[in-house]
Amino acid sequence: MARSYRYLHYDVFTDHLFGGNQLAVFLDGRGLSTETMQAIAKEMNFSETTFVLPPESKETDVRMRIFTPGEELPMAGHPTIGSTFALARTGVIEPKRERFVFGLGIGPVPVTLTWNGDELSFAWMTQKGPTFSEPIPDKAAAAAALSLSPAAVAGTGHPVQEVSCGVPFLFVPLTTRSAVDNASVNAGVLDAFMRSSKAAAHGVFLFSAQPGSDHATVYSRMFAPDLGISEDPATGSASGPLGCYLVKHRIVAPENAGAMLSLQGVKMGRPSHVHISIGMQNGDINNVRVGGEAVLAGEGTLYV
Repeated sequence: MARSYRYLHYDVFTDHLFGGNQLAVFLDGRGLSTETMQAIAKEMNFSETTFVLPPESKETDVRMRIFTPGEELPMAGHPTIGSTFALARTGVIEPKRERFVFGLGIGPVPVTLTWNGDELSFAWMTQKGPTFSEPIPDKAAAAAALSLSPAAVAGTGHPVQEVSCGVPFLFVPLTTRSAVDNASVNAGVLDAFMRSSKAAAHGVFLFSAQPGSDHATVYSRMFAPDLGISEDPATGSASGPLGCYLVKHRIVAPENAGAMLSLQGVKMGRPSHVHISIGMQNGDINNVRVGGEAVLAGEGTLYV
């Protein structure tokens, strides 16, 4: 006989419905095998789907597993933020609580909470400190993989570089917002470029620091075809290392590192506002946080 599993559907990194990145949160994943979780994530067909489970250590409040339609992830940003809102709504996180710890594949991940009365209004997740790989010198090949002119990348004066705060992403700076919008992944060329560059990243994150009327620090897009994600409306796990990249390469001054905003998903019609805070001490990065809001879009039951 089929069992029923309740889930909540959230739009994450937005303050209104139909924006941000969609997420399905299964509130009790007990009894589901890894294979079934993966099949459910493919069925939901959001960028990610999460499954909440009992904690496995005293350091954490819950265990959580995160799946794209293609594979399981050790950590991801919008699933962590969205699941925080889901657990607050259902009372697992009691009102006014200031800190909650998820047990993810990479280990404990703390989240700090801001409340408006008894309603959660904002959540910050803490990410690991950054690891920077050596810059990739072939900017022309990076541009070709994105169907752009070499000047769109080389003209920034900044490197194409892999950075990780738990999950590696390849960051490609572009001269203008128009270049970000005009980018189109050539899957075969991108795969060859990633292999020749020996990049560990599955996702390619494009951004421009060109100012706009929206006051965003950067305007961005993310492609991860290897994960079954043609384009992601908001990528929290990439946004921490993005902030570290911006500070390291002086695109953002250290005094402004605590309040950055990445505007992502515009080209998809799902604008997302990802807040980034990088803590500095004696010129070094000592704290990485990514935060945002989430809106309940619906709920349902899946019979498995």
